[in-house]
Amino acid sequence: MRTPDQPAAPPRNILTPSTLNRLVRGLLEDALPLVWIEGELCNVSRPASGHLYFTLKDAGAQVRAAMFKPKSSWLRFKPADGMHVLVRARVGLYEPRGEFQLVAEHMELAGEGALRREFDLLKARLQAEGLFEDSRKRTLPRFARRIGVITSATGAAIRDVLSVLRRRWPLVEVDVLPVPVQGREAPPAIEAMLRKASAARRHDVLLLTRGGGSLEDLMAFSDEAVARAVHASAVPVVSAVGHEIDFSIADFVADLRAATPSAAAELLVPDALALRRHLGQVAQRLQLLQSRRLQAQTQRLDHLLARLQAQRPQARLARDRERLGQLHHRLHAALREQARNRSMRLERLHARLLAQHPRQRLQLLQRRLAERERSLQQCMGHRLERARLTLRQSARALQAVSPLATLERGYAIVFDSEGHVLRAARDAPPGTPLRARLAEGELALKVTDNP
Repeated sequence: MRTPDQPAAPPRNILTPSTLNRLVRGLLEDALPLVWIEGELCNVSRPASGHLYFTLKDAGAQVRAAMFKPKSSWLRFKPADGMHVLVRARVGLYEPRGEFQLVAEHMELAGEGALRREFDLLKARLQAEGLFEDSRKRTLPRFARRIGVITSATGAAIRDVLSVLRRRWPLVEVDVLPVPVQGREAPPAIEAMLRKASAARRHDVLLLTRGGGSLEDLMAFSDEAVARAVHASAVPVVSAVGHEIDFSIADFVADLRAATPSAAAELLVPDALALRRHLGQVAQRLQLLQSRRLQAQTQRLDHLLARLQAQRPQARLARDRERLGQLHHRLHAALREQARNRSMRLERLHARLLAQHPRQRLQLLQRRLAERERSLQQCMGHRLERARLTLRQSARALQAVSPLATLERGYAIVFDSEGHVLRAARDAPPGTPLRARLAEGELALKVTDNP
């Protein structure tokens, strides 16, 4: 048991500040992964690294925050002290100082963010209904005679539009249909003017336009009622709201969207100077085509005149007379050629007939018979000579193996009484009659003794 004077024993699990900070950071990141925070900017700084450091505060508290590069470079505005912003951030802990902080991923102006969400929701809903489909968009007339411009009568947009229209196509009639372009009264006024112009059918095309501004300034043209009026318009509608980077719901519903009011005016009417140059080129081409066609027709008339002159009776008689002479000449030439061919054929037939005469054939056969007799005699002579040679060779071979030649050298052949050649003495016992063949004649013998 410990006395009061003894120090307490240290705990078994001791945490370091780094370990504790890591544990706290893990708990914060797990509990609050991403949050949206609205507040006022203060202590805004952007060092050379490009990171953005600031503090978000309200009436009762403040929190440090950081936005690291490159996300800090994607902001569409320059953060400054006193701005009211909406931030999407992760909750974390800055371990070197052990301070609670936010790591921002997105920042937008607070009022603009709400309007942007409202804009996106309406856009998604109207798109789902099919108001943005390209299949329903109409082609604008190439040469509009009357254009209705729905905009503020005192704004810069109408001055730009009128200036471009006067410069490009002075023949067009322009009706300015004045409406407020921002504020609460703007959407119903724009909707009413669209429906009135559609019902009147006075214009070939309607231009819905205003100059640039913030998202809040342009919200009158992103109103649902205005979008549905544009969709229901019986007259094609061109939308040119704000600058190139600005978009409104009316831009998506309209038959054509232009980047600026001036660009819309250029799309609505052709360029008179360019059209004049084009008409000049067309006139030159037309004149060239007319010249070529006239030349072709002139050549055709000349050809027809030549054919007509060639069809006169005198000319036809002269041609027929000339043709008759040519045919007469060709006929005589053909007759002469035919007579010459027949004469040559007759000569060939006569020569063939003489060659087939019996006397000629008999002489030919007699010559062939004599030749064949000579050939036969030669063959017989050759065969007899070969036979004699073969016989002599066979006689010499037979003479070489004949027993008579042996008898000529003093030998004899002994036969028994049955005519068998006696080959051994034991085969002739005493008293056996024998016959000996000599080279010349035979001897009758009788065995007297056989040792």
